[in-house]
Amino acid sequence: MLNELGIQRLADQKAAVLSGGERRRLEITRALATDPSFILLDEPFAGVDPLAVIDIQNIIKHLSQKQIGVVISDHNVRETLGVCNKAYILSKGTVIESGSPETIAASETARQIYLGSEFKL
Repeated sequence: MLNELGIQRLADQKAAVLSGGERRRLEITRALATDPSFILLDEPFAGVDPLAVIDIQNIIKHLSQKQIGVVISDHNVRETLGVCNKAYILSKGTVIESGSPETIAASETARQIYLGSEFKL
């Protein structure tokens, strides 16, 4: 599994010495150890460097190709929309928009309440 997700170089490292991005990749690998149909990722893009974001996005895409569902909860909308087929934007506990990343990005409601008028994918 380490080879498949491109983190075999971390095999002999203690988790305490890993960077934020390396820890995030390790967390995803640990979640996959039980051979799940779905995994939930809470803030996978928070606090990691841009290169780690790309690696995590690639892992998520790889999981999707393997028919493993991934549910993501994250405030980093651009990064999240870059890897999802369908998204939900919530405000004050209510779904204000749902659909494809393109639908979300084009939504006036989502732009006014959450994304901002200048948001682009």
